[in-house]
Amino acid sequence: MTDAQETAADTSLRTTGGAPPDDVAPAPIPLLEPREGIPPVVTSDDALAEVVAAFAAGTGPVAVDAERASGYRYGQRAYLVQLRREGAGSALVDPVGCPDLSGLGTALSGSEWILHAATQDLPCLRDIGMTPTSLFDTELAGRLAGFPRVGLGAMVENVLGYALEKGHSAVDWSTRPLPEPWLRYAALDVELLIDLRDALEEELERQGKLEWAREEFDAIASAPPAPPRKDPWRRTSGMHKVRRRRQMAVVRELWTARDQVAQRRDISPGKVLGDAAIVEAALALPANVQALTALPGFGHRMGRRQLEQWQAAVERAKALPESALPQPGQQPAGPPPPRSWADKDPAAAARLSAARAAVSELAERLHMPQENLITPDTVRRICWEPPKNPTPGAVEDTLAGYGARNWQIQQVAPLLVRALAASA
Repeated sequence: MTDAQETAADTSLRTTGGAPPDDVAPAPIPLLEPREGIPPVVTSDDALAEVVAAFAAGTGPVAVDAERASGYRYGQRAYLVQLRREGAGSALVDPVGCPDLSGLGTALSGSEWILHAATQDLPCLRDIGMTPTSLFDTELAGRLAGFPRVGLGAMVENVLGYALEKGHSAVDWSTRPLPEPWLRYAALDVELLIDLRDALEEELERQGKLEWAREEFDAIASAPPAPPRKDPWRRTSGMHKVRRRRQMAVVRELWTARDQVAQRRDISPGKVLGDAAIVEAALALPANVQALTALPGFGHRMGRRQLEQWQAAVERAKALPESALPQPGQQPAGPPPPRSWADKDPAAAARLSAARAAVSELAERLHMPQENLITPDTVRRICWEPPKNPTPGAVEDTLAGYGARNWQIQQVAPLLVRALAASA
C-alpha cells in the first residue's frame, strides 16, 4: 500500500452509517493505478495454473469481480474475472481463453469471497465453475449499515476516501484485445475491496448488525440458481398495451425469432430488434412487408431480408388457430395488487396499512431500506392471509415459511403481531 493509501485507510469510515460527518470531509484521493501495476491478462492454461497456485497459497478473504457485455452480447456470460488476495496480489483472468475456472473455484473453496452486488455476478461466475461457499457482499453491507449510496465508487469514496474512475463500467467487455485503460479500471475494482470489507465489518459490528449481515450473506451463498423464466416473451417492454390474444401471439413469434437471431449472432436481442418495434407490430398486425416498414422500428435501415423475416413471424401468428393462441397472463401467485384491497377486503387493507407504517418506522430507526428489513411481498402476503390465530409464534412461523431470515423475524414479528391484532 502506498503512503497515500495508508493515510486514507487510517481515516476509516469517513461517513458512518450514511450519517453526515461532523466536519467537511477532505477531497477523495484519486485511485489511478493498481499498487503492483496492471497484471497481465491470463489467457492460457499454464498461466491459469500459476494463478491458481498463487491464490491457493494466499491468505484471508478473496476479492472477486466479473465484467459482462450486457447490451452488446447475447446472455450474461463473464468476459473478465478479477481477483485479489493477500499474498497473491491481483489477477485478471480471461474466461474466453480459459473457459473452465473450476480449478480456481476449487482452490478458493472454503475462503470468504468479497463481491459487490453479489447476486449480479454469481450467475456468470457459476457458469465458469466458480461458486463461493462463504461470501461478504459490500453493497448489501452498505445497505444494512445505512449508506444512502451503495455503488462501489460511492462506497469506496465514503468509507475509504478514494475516488474510483467508473467510466468503463458499461463498455463492451467482449472486445479483444481489451484496451489498457479498461484493464486498469478492472484491476482497480478489486484493489480496495478487502479494505472496504474490513471497514464495513467494523461499522456493522458497531451498529449491532454484523450477525444480521452474516445471515444475509449465507442466504445468498446457499441460494440455488434461479429457474428459467416461464414465457419470457411476456416481459417485453410495453406488453401492457397488448390486449388481444392474436396480438400476444405476434409478440411471442417476434420475440422468439429475435431471440434465435440474437443467439446465433451472439448479440444483444435489443440490438437485433427493439421491444417497442415488437409491440408496434403486434398492435398493427401489418398485412405485408410494406405495411411493416411503415411502423416505428422497422425503417429503411433494415434490409429486405430482415423485414421479410419479421413479417414471416407476424404471418405465423396470424395463421394460428384460436386454440394455439396464448392465454392472458396468469395472475401471479399471492395476494392481488394492494390498490384493490379496500374493495376486496377492507380488513386486509387496514392490516396492510398498519403493517407498512410500522415497518417503515422501524426501517427508518434502523437506518436501512425497508426492503432489506423485510420484503414488501412478505408483508403483503401475511396481511392478506394472516394466521388464524396471529400469536407471536404463528407469525414467526409464517415469516420463516416465506423465507425471512432469523434477524428479520426477530425485528419484524412483534410489529406484525400488533398490526394484525389491531385490525382484527
